[in-house]
Amino acid sequence: MTFTRNWISITAAGLLLSGCSSALTQNSDSSPDALGLSNSKAGSHASPWDNRATGSRDSIGRTKARSNIPADTTAPPEDLWQLSRDHFQINLEADNPRVASQIKYYSKHQDYLDRVTDRAERYYHYILQQIIERGLPAELALLPVVESAYDPFAYSSSRAAGPWQFIPGTAKHFGLRKTWWYDGRRDIVASTDAALTYLEQLNKRFDGDWLLALAAYNAGGGTVSKAIRKNTKKGLPTDFWSLDLPSETEAYVPKLLAIASLVDTPDSYGVSLRPLAVEPYFAIIETEGQLDLAQAAKLADTSTEEMALLNPGFNRWATDPEGPHRLLIPVDSAEDFRNNLAGLPADQRVRWNRYRIKRGDSLSAIAARFNVSTSAIRSANKMKSNRITAGKTLRIPGPGNARAALVASNDPSESAQEARTKLSYKVRSGDSFWKIARSHKVSVGDLASWNQMTPRSALRVGKELVIWRDNNRGNTLASSGRENLRKVGYSVRSGDSLSGIASRFSVSVADLTRWNKLNQRSYLQPGQQLTLFVNGADS
Repeated sequence: MTFTRNWISITAAGLLLSGCSSALTQNSDSSPDALGLSNSKAGSHASPWDNRATGSRDSIGRTKARSNIPADTTAPPEDLWQLSRDHFQINLEADNPRVASQIKYYSKHQDYLDRVTDRAERYYHYILQQIIERGLPAELALLPVVESAYDPFAYSSSRAAGPWQFIPGTAKHFGLRKTWWYDGRRDIVASTDAALTYLEQLNKRFDGDWLLALAAYNAGGGTVSKAIRKNTKKGLPTDFWSLDLPSETEAYVPKLLAIASLVDTPDSYGVSLRPLAVEPYFAIIETEGQLDLAQAAKLADTSTEEMALLNPGFNRWATDPEGPHRLLIPVDSAEDFRNNLAGLPADQRVRWNRYRIKRGDSLSAIAARFNVSTSAIRSANKMKSNRITAGKTLRIPGPGNARAALVASNDPSESAQEARTKLSYKVRSGDSFWKIARSHKVSVGDLASWNQMTPRSALRVGKELVIWRDNNRGNTLASSGRENLRKVGYSVRSGDSLSGIASRFSVSVADLTRWNKLNQRSYLQPGQQLTLFVNGADS
């Protein structure tokens, strides 16, 4: 998204702003949604086609009279792609050479279109619903294809994250919170609300010209305004196609128009689009407080992976105690989830580990030991400062079991000894936290905290590390939070160095060279593709 040069799709197999209140209060499992459909199933057809766009599109997206679609049409759309077409408003300019080039590229990659459709299936109905409700062009629902390939875990070298690729500064401006527990940039509801609000503002800034608004979403409003002023002084046209913009932006808008063209008339380009049902995929349910996500998956009778993919904004094993207090639940499970949640005892919503403070302890050391933040411990114990007293007991945030408490204690009880086995590992030449953690099937964060270190600490050859094995599961203990390593692709830029890239992504040069089969004296070429594994929760 904004100001980012390269978006990077990050494959996530699990894991997971209070944004604007209008989006958060919607409860889509009990009433017709904004598309006019009953949320139970696609059996009730109402307003989406009655309210369709009835104008043709000029070069900047303003609608004109459109006679080929009857205004009183009542037949339901075949699927969400058809509903999108009915609400397209921007001139797709498929004959423009820059757009035609992108159409040619995408039309040759049916496998990519299939993957994106599979990812989008969870979110497309909701995003299209929000766009139509605001009266915006349905083409905007395809923007996450360009930004992130509809991957809510996408992360770029410019620190942009989420389906709409917000960078930290822009995210903060639009109220997308980022805490130890939660990242609003990845929250489907909050980030969509913020992105559409931002796009509306940009469209207004550029007098209704959607192409300029889209260019500004990518490059920044100031960059586009500067290009317009430059052309104005030279007496040149100031439409998108005439401006001198960054090369990424000059390709960005044609990419969206190309994808929209493929959706508009897929048969014309020899591609096919798997139908997406015109019915909600999820319901938004208020939880009225913090909830363990594994517990939530159990209440909804769904997998923890599905829960994570629907709620990717949550970084840890539970929702943020400060909110948002809502979860996206598969629509077929929504009613059961609500009933089961209502019957869940308060003390089972989030299970806490308990730790007795010892002489010499500090809150930061305890936090590091349990792989949590000091603020999370303060919040759990209603503490106003970091001062602690030996002999008192702290509630420590943790997953819905006692294993993390056993792992983190330096003075385990008898039951703790029975639940785990302590392993010793001697650091070898070429080792790194990532390599050791991977080989023992533990998280980098846990490995570091068990040894009172951080993932950035230097590993000395010969150093003895502690690793804990779970006797009940026959392997090493799972992370007390989540394993948030994401595979990232990075395109080398002019001036990049191994140390600079490693520092940017908080990895070691040794790992970077090993992942890419390089040596530390390798010369990097602009455009060279590198693979990295980064901690998505810290991005």
